[in-house]
Order: sequence, then C-alpha cells, then structure tokens
Amino acid sequence: MEFLVSIILQSGRTALEMAIYLLIPVLVVMLSLMKLLEAKGVLTWASNKLAPVSSVFGIPGLGVFAMVKLMFVSFAAPIATLSIMDKGQTVNRQIAATLAMLLVMSQANMVYPLVVVGLNASFIYMSSIVGGLFAAAVTYYLVYRSEDSTELSTEAGLVSPPSKEKNKKTVIQILNEGGQEGLLLVFSMVPLLILSLCVVNLLNQFGVIDLIIPLLTPFLGLIGLPDSVVLPLVTKFIAGGTAFVGVTIDLINQGAITATELNRMAGIALNPFDVVGVALLLTAGRRVQAVLKPAIIGAVAGVVLRAVIHLVVF
Repeated sequence: MEFLVSIILQSGRTALEMAIYLLIPVLVVMLSLMKLLEAKGVLTWASNKLAPVSSVFGIPGLGVFAMVKLMFVSFAAPIATLSIMDKGQTVNRQIAATLAMLLVMSQANMVYPLVVVGLNASFIYMSSIVGGLFAAAVTYYLVYRSEDSTELSTEAGLVSPPSKEKNKKTVIQILNEGGQEGLLLVFSMVPLLILSLCVVNLLNQFGVIDLIIPLLTPFLGLIGLPDSVVLPLVTKFIAGGTAFVGVTIDLINQGAITATELNRMAGIALNPFDVVGVALLLTAGRRVQAVLKPAIIGAVAGVVLRAVIHLVVF
C-alpha cells in the first residue's frame, strides 16, 4: 500500500509542477492571443484566403481553421470545428482528409512546454504542415474514393465571420476570456496527466518497460535513437501527449535525453495520433467517427513522412 501511495504522490507532484510552471503561463498567454485574433476576424480571414489552396489537398476552409486551432491552441480546440463540419454540408471525404491532417500535426499543448527544453518550434510547424497536407491528400485522393465523388469547391466549408456580440467586447475582456479558457484547459488536463503518469510509473516499476526495451532497441538503433526514448514513446501512445510531455521533460532534466534526440523523435511523437487523442477527436460527431478508418490510413502515411524528415534533418 505504501508503495502505491508513493507512486501516486510522485505522479501528482510531477503533474502539478508541470501544470503550474509550464502549461498555465504558456497556454494562458497563447489562448488569450488566439482569442483576440479570432474575435477580430484575423483567423477567419486567413482561413478563408487559404481555402482555395487547401482545397487542392481535400481540406475545406473550416479544415484550415481547425488546423490553426490545433497548432496554436491545443489538441482539443479543433473539436468544435469538426462538429460544425459533421453537422453541416461538408462531404465525408473532406471530413476524413481533415481528420487525417489533424492526427498528424503537432498540437500547441505539446509544442510550447517542450520548446523550453530544446524543441525546434519553427521546424516542428514546418513538418506539421507538410505531413498534415500529405496525410490529407493521401486520404482524399487515394484512400477515400468509394462514396463522396463531389468535386471540391473553393467556397465549400468557409468560416463564418465573428458575431456582432463578440465584436462589442473590449480587448481586455477578450484577453481575459482567453486566459480563463487557458486555465480551464490546464485544469481539465491535470487529472488525466496524474492518472497517466501513475500508470506509466507503475509499468516502469514493475519492469514492463524493461521488457519492451529489448524489442525496440534494434529498430531504435537503426534510426539513431537511444533506449531512453522507449519510456516517453510508450507513454505517448498509451496515455497521450500530455503524459508524454511530462515524462520527456523529466528525462531531459535528468540528462537521459538530449535536445537533438527530442527533435529526432518529435516527428513520430508530437501529434494527437494516440488512444487519448483519437478518442477525444471522435467526440465531434457520428460522421467523424464513420471516417476514422480512412483517416487513420492517411495519418500513418503523414506520420511516416514526418518521421523521415526529422530523422534526416537532426
């Protein structure tokens, strides 16, 4: 019993330190800024201007809006946009392409904390866009061809301008709302982070990770990654991106993982393509759930491309 309590307290301490000193400052500031840009119509304008280009890859204007939300807010932010697509006139092929893109790209709540410990943010965003668009195109043109044959219109899925009610709010009110959303987002992440870290620490203590390491060592050696990355990678795919960030920062502070190794594995790990991320995005609606299989196939292609890019560059 004492052993279990010790694991729980250690996991809770790590999760709270990460939330207070990393997630809250970064997400409060970034969400406030994004809220202001959204209220002033900047995001809407940019998304609609990019719609003619994104439509070539099977992504409507709303898909661009979801992409921006993922990259600069969090992995949960695009759910509202996906829900609008699910209930609107967006065809299934476009929803599948958008979902595949989101599963490949790096979410803000993973990128921002890891920048502090050496993650190359500009390169992450570049590889996110390349990998995401590739995944969308593979899904739209190669995988999902059996049902919706409607050609894409550059006007399809455009983002509606902000309401007049939002425009009446002052800048301070908008920034305050964004900051409050940032706090709520972090607080909502803390329970899952504590539980995830508990599971990972228990697996580590009972030697499960030690059993997995020999199986992955030959593959990791081929791509130039050390055994120490097994723990964060297993954590990511089982417990999600938030838990990955906590474990990775702890290992970097201990000197077990270098900044170069972090950037090398970022192509595989920094995305919502895990059990937690997929489950959350599927809450957007029934049509989103229905296109999961083709979206996953496209997402695998996108993640492989991103992984290769990161391994070649770093």
